[in-house]
Amino acid sequence: MSVKPAVLFVCVHNAGRSQMAAAWLTHLAGDRVEVRSAGSDPGDAVNPAAVEAMAEVGIDISAETPKILTAGAVEESDVCVTMGCGDTCPVFPGKRYLDWALDDPAGRGVEAVRPIRDEIRKRVEDLIAEIAPGPGRP
Repeated sequence: MSVKPAVLFVCVHNAGRSQMAAAWLTHLAGDRVEVRSAGSDPGDAVNPAAVEAMAEVGIDISAETPKILTAGAVEESDVCVTMGCGDTCPVFPGKRYLDWALDDPAGRGVEAVRPIRDEIRKRVEDLIAEIAPGPGRP
């Protein structure tokens, strides 16, 4: 892994789970980690329920837009976290791949998205502890 680890979050539409994960990682790790997100079949806009759920915890993702997954994005990342994109994520030797089985927030209201948001936060906190612990931590 490079001095500053790079993490790529991937889901199908890059409109819900991967956007929330990228926002949590940016919020919690700050500039200690380079953060990317993408989708194998990006949607037109970020899921409004995901935007609302993240706003409830003080994180604004309303200006984000879904992005297409590219081989370059995977190649430039140290860790690639997939969330239901199946076999469409390119695989490169030497990269760390994680698959987070999370419910898809597509078509759900904010009440159903909150538990997904909270589970993503827990997983992101664990990831930060592994790849970019804060000052005074091993």
